[in-house]
Amino acid sequence: MPVIKHPRFRDPPFHEWDRKAQKCGLRHTVYAVNGDQYTGEWQNNLKHGKGTQIWKNTGAIYSGDWKFGKRDGYGSYSVPDPVTKEYRKMYTGWWQNDQRGGRGMYFYSNGEQYDGEWKKGLRSGWGKMHYKDGSVYEGQWLKDKPNGHGVLRLPNGNRYEGGWKEGKKHGPGKYFYPDKGQLLEGTWVADIPKCGALFDFERDNASAPTEFPLPEIELHDPAAVLAEARAMFDNSEN
Repeated sequence: MPVIKHPRFRDPPFHEWDRKAQKCGLRHTVYAVNGDQYTGEWQNNLKHGKGTQIWKNTGAIYSGDWKFGKRDGYGSYSVPDPVTKEYRKMYTGWWQNDQRGGRGMYFYSNGEQYDGEWKKGLRSGWGKMHYKDGSVYEGQWLKDKPNGHGVLRLPNGNRYEGGWKEGKKHGPGKYFYPDKGQLLEGTWVADIPKCGALFDFERDNASAPTEFPLPEIELHDPAAVLAEARAMFDNSEN
C-alpha cells in the first residue's frame, strides 16, 4: 500500500516577513515614509527606552526617554535657528504622554525663560518666569497663567505679593514701593486695587522718598466711638 505524505503546514511567507520587520531592542537609524528619523530602542515595534527623533519638516530634535511610541520620561527638545541654523534648546525636563509634564525648563525664542512644573504641556504648579522686560514672577500657575499665590518683582524694584487669578492680581495682596518707602496693602480685583491702605515702609532706606511722611491713622475701638457719638447726640438733645 503506497504511503501518502501530507505536506507539512507552514505559515504563509508574509508572517515571517512581518516577524522579521518587527523592531525590538536597539536599532540603528530608522527612516519613516515622511522623512522623519529615529535612532534608539524599540519594543513591540514602538519607540521605547532611550532614543533620538529628528523631524524632517521642522528639523527639531528630541533626545531622551520614550514609552510605547511617545515621549515619556526625561528628555530635551531643540530646534534650529532660522538664521544661523544652529540648534537652540527649547525645553529640557520631564515628559508625560508626549507632552511636557513634571518639572522642566523652557526657553522662549524672545529670551524669556520658565523653570517649574508642567501639566499637559502647560505651566501648572509652582514655577518661576523670567520676562523679557526684566520682571520675574515666582509662584503658583494654572493652565499657563499665574493663579494662586505669587510674587512679581519689577525691574525698578517694586514688587507685589499676594493672590492671582488667570494671570491678574486678584485677592488680598501687598504692593511694595522701595524707592518711595511706601506699602499699599489691600484687595485687588482683575489687576485693580479696589480697597486698601497706604503706609510708610522703610522710608529711611528709600532712594526717592515722598516729600512728607504719611500721617498715622489713629484707630479707635468701634464700641467706644459709638458710645461717644451717642453721648454727643444725647447732649445735643438736652
